[in-house]
Amino acid sequence: MPNVNLLNQAGSKVADLTLSDYVFGIEPHQQALYDVVNAQRAAMRHGTHDVKNRGEVSGGGKKPWRQKGTGRARQGSTRSPQWRKGGVVFGPTPRSYAIKMNQKVRQLALRSALSYHTANGQLIVVDALNLDAPKTKLFQDVITSLKIEGKTLVVAKDFGDNVILAARNIPTVAFSQVSHISVYDILNCRNLLLTKDAVETLEEVLGND
Repeated sequence: MPNVNLLNQAGSKVADLTLSDYVFGIEPHQQALYDVVNAQRAAMRHGTHDVKNRGEVSGGGKKPWRQKGTGRARQGSTRSPQWRKGGVVFGPTPRSYAIKMNQKVRQLALRSALSYHTANGQLIVVDALNLDAPKTKLFQDVITSLKIEGKTLVVAKDFGDNVILAARNIPTVAFSQVSHISVYDILNCRNLLLTKDAVETLEEVLGND
């Protein structure tokens, strides 16, 4: 079973924490990671793109010339696709890009992402995150004390207002409640900072298929 140091905000070791091997110690499943990230990125698309077909373009109600006898090709409307200012053929229309994903695959991908950060030493666990005032310097001191560099995702069960306000000016820090944790967000960061209650929640939810 993987073991990590349980730290406080000052970066001092509080205790040894043994993580669930089933949640934080599996071999990352590459296909599950790809499928879930692909589905999550697809869900970010609004799908509001739209073009006008020949029936939606204004005008074109009159037949441009008679059917026979002119020597030209027959035409029924000046809004046909081959005409300038005509409608668009097979253009994009509003649609949903959602991809169906089985729950077991999503959970496997989440366990794989957590295990990847654990195996690479990019998982930091703290006992709690609390600030006395909403000041950026206070949160930056926490980051410095924990020796965190680069893009960081902070995950907890709940966040205090002071913590959110103090970190919003730091571009390399993102927050996520453990109930809304995303595989894409985990893989999109260099460091994963979890609170102890977030670890307990993840082990409880992902401990059983």
